[in-house]
Amino acid sequence: MVTDNCRGCRYTECVTVCPVECFHVDDTMTYIDPENCIDCGGCAPACPVGAIEPDYRLAADKKYWIDVNRKRAAETPIISARLPALPGADERRQALGR
Repeated sequence: MVTDNCRGCRYTECVTVCPVECFHVDDTMTYIDPENCIDCGGCAPACPVGAIEPDYRLAADKKYWIDVNRKRAAETPIISARLPALPGADERRQALGR
């Protein structure tokens, strides 16, 4: 699942390694469609801000991201190619210690 570390960055390196095009995008971040994701795990290490975690590894206070990803994936377009990161993404990345 994509978590709040993605908000304001929207790095899309994750999209380039996804074999099934399960990522969706809006103006602030990406989301994973849990129905299409095959749990290959390739996207997590590709994320430069550590925003992606398998649902079973999410901390209790982050479990709500499962529903957020499911809902937003249904409402937003699929992304299949890398986009430029958002303005300020590098500063956010540094603030996250990445």
